[in-house]
Amino acid sequence: MSSVLYDAQGPRARRRNVIVSVMFFAVLAAVLWWMYDMLDEKGQLKWVLWKPFFTDGEAWSTYLWPGLLNTLKAAALSMVIALPLGAVLGISRLSDHAWVRVPAGIVVEFFRAIPVLVLMIFGLALFSEYTNVSTDDRPLYAVVTGLVLYNASVLAEIVRAGILSLPRGQAEAASAIGLRKNQIMRFILLPQAVTAMLPAIVSQLVVIVKDTALGGAVLTFPDLMAAVSPMSSYYGANTIASFTIVALIYIAINFSLTTFASWLERRLRQGKKSTGAVVEAGAVEELSTPGEHVEGQR
Repeated sequence: MSSVLYDAQGPRARRRNVIVSVMFFAVLAAVLWWMYDMLDEKGQLKWVLWKPFFTDGEAWSTYLWPGLLNTLKAAALSMVIALPLGAVLGISRLSDHAWVRVPAGIVVEFFRAIPVLVLMIFGLALFSEYTNVSTDDRPLYAVVTGLVLYNASVLAEIVRAGILSLPRGQAEAASAIGLRKNQIMRFILLPQAVTAMLPAIVSQLVVIVKDTALGGAVLTFPDLMAAVSPMSSYYGANTIASFTIVALIYIAINFSLTTFASWLERRLRQGKKSTGAVVEAGAVEELSTPGEHVEGQR
């Protein structure tokens, strides 16, 4: 059975795919077994190293929960600032006025080209030299600054691409009935573009959550990643166990974020399928014969 996109596989192709699949899973199983054997040989799978995360609440109350709260705090602040700033920059890049479009384009291209870690380090030096921010708060400020500058620039490109992906006829029709440019953007283009942009926006929000770990690894920001080193030292060099638990927490956060975004996207698409308004048959007949309707009223 053939399709428009591809031809159906024959017996030899199906047999070859089965052989390749079996070989792949065999290699994967061998790699997993090698990893297990190495960890077991080094004593990293002993229950005493994993026990604190399941039986001792001190590991969570002293290390994991405070680090998780700082991670969520930095990510939330970055999202709240970067989302509207990215939307403004993205819309500005579509402006008809060069004095708005050109500076917005320069800002977006400049900060999008710089690694986020460099922006964090620059922010830390900036707050240290030219502000009165306390030493304890500087890492948080630097992390949020770097995340906002970089991700706002990326989100600006997402917003611009989402708006440009809509059919040009919609903006032309809205302009024909007398709507101004800002009204077309607010009432016609942006509401439709949000649904198309949502997967890309959520992917960038996941990047924000993960990039907070750069602050913990380099800037001594007390986030979830920074909690690994003191926790591992306190519980007897259980580095593998600590990193595994932290990785699972990151996975849970990002999976929850993407799941919520998928649910929201489905709701938005279902809500746009129908307005819920019902036009009666009599009203349709009246609209189809406006001359007779006016004559009858006379």
